Amino acid sequence: MCTAVTYYTKDHYFGRNLDLEYSYKETVTITPRNYEFKFRQVEEIKNHYAMIGMAYVANNYPLYYDAINEKGLGMAGLNFPGNADYKEIEEGKANIAPFEFIPYVLAQCSNVDEAKNLLKNINIAKINFSDELPASPLHWIISDKEKSITVESVKDGLKVYDNPVGVLTNNPTFDIHMFNLNNYMALSTEQPENNFSKALNLDKYSRGMGGLGLPGDLSSASRFVKATFTRMNSKSGDSESESISQFFHILGSVYQQRGLVHMGEGQYEITIYSSCCNLDKGIYYYITYENTQVTGVDMYKENLDSSDLVNYDLIKGQKIFMQN
Repeated sequence: MCTAVTYYTKDHYFGRNLDLEYSYKETVTITPRNYEFKFRQVEEIKNHYAMIGMAYVANNYPLYYDAINEKGLGMAGLNFPGNADYKEIEEGKANIAPFEFIPYVLAQCSNVDEAKNLLKNINIAKINFSDELPASPLHWIISDKEKSITVESVKDGLKVYDNPVGVLTNNPTFDIHMFNLNNYMALSTEQPENNFSKALNLDKYSRGMGGLGLPGDLSSASRFVKATFTRMNSKSGDSESESISQFFHILGSVYQQRGLVHMGEGQYEITIYSSCCNLDKGIYYYITYENTQVTGVDMYKENLDSSDLVNYDLIKGQKIFMQN
């Protein structure tokens, strides 16, 4: 499963955990402005905004899991099994395959409002990349420097929700996630008052008791609550170091450790990587399951007027600094 969040200090940050039991050998991939994006049912886009993100590159096509563009718009696809419902080709609509959705939006849109306008004519069509790579059941978060939306293609059609918390996990649908937050309105970062009974002298025996009842399991509904509470109450300095450090701590609150989610046949779901993108500077930071040292790739250090993809393999081995 997965968790995506936003976080704003002096700059604006967007990223996610990718939680799976296996890796597709994804790379940090930069798509420059003149790479020709070809789509299955709509015209190609030859010139577009440059973007950087995590992708599995197949036949020289970047299958983005998450990415940001040079205008500061970010987008991530998260697993949505059982609820995602892709449609047949519809005349008069821009029929976009799920694997094309991120590049199609980020190639053309500079902010959430432009994305919402583009979505009015989009049909997310039932199109596989190949027989070996069928369409994954996904929903998406789209964020700029001010706001976020959630996009879900379900049986009732394409739903676009304003996302005031800047968080997305997996099932259930986003409206139910938001309603579920009502059950946790009593949570607080402050120590609790005794509302149980004035006849009892109850003791605040530990710090953090205002958060009693905050979910700690790894289900998607619980991760949504935990990540939202953490994100909405997070405090940090506004330097780049302090901001990205806090961002990874927010994602770390819902990190999946090997051994806790058994997928059968000896496989366990883990947080394969966590990303943090600076929407203002075009830098993609990441950590991997074994390598918790932050690694960064700056899209502006590449030739963004090129037509060739740029790929960086993930640094996965643990990096340890010996101080003596």
